[in-house]
Amino acid sequence: MKIVILVKTLLNSDKLNITLQRLAHQLVENHLSFKDTVLIGIQPRGILLSDRIFQLVQTITGNKKIGYGRLDITFYRDDVQSRDIQVPTDTDIPFSIEGKSVVLIDDVLHTGRTIRSAMDALIDYGRPKRVELLVLIDRRFSRELPVQPDYTGHSVDTILTQKVKVYWSEKDGKDEVVLIDKV
Repeated sequence: MKIVILVKTLLNSDKLNITLQRLAHQLVENHLSFKDTVLIGIQPRGILLSDRIFQLVQTITGNKKIGYGRLDITFYRDDVQSRDIQVPTDTDIPFSIEGKSVVLIDDVLHTGRTIRSAMDALIDYGRPKRVELLVLIDRRFSRELPVQPDYTGHSVDTILTQKVKVYWSEKDGKDEVVLIDKV
């Protein structure tokens, strides 16, 4: 039996840029000055998205003092024992989240387990007033936990055999989001 891999582009470079602009403007609309709001990207894959969103929000608001951090969830995952290699990255949250609105940022929302892990890890840094979720891609019908994004770049209905891959120019040499299907 021959396996065929089908690749469908969900967002090309132009559409990805428009989507990022829209997400950044939605954040600004809801948080205005970002006085009590911080952005936190989830390591590893949410960081390239959160870096871009952070830069866009700074540009839109003119505010260069927006709190921005990076959260490693390696040892908070419920599958940490079953994964082959656990190479933690650095958590960098150089501010208190106590009483702040926190916007967690990740590239793809699938089962919801990564977000659950991120919320567990976040509590080690204080008790936020509110936690919101921004994702580039929401794989809507694959949830195992009751997690829903507050900000969504693009929703896609997938089956378990499909994979969503996000390519970033900084890492992969191109900006693109694709759906990969093995038939």
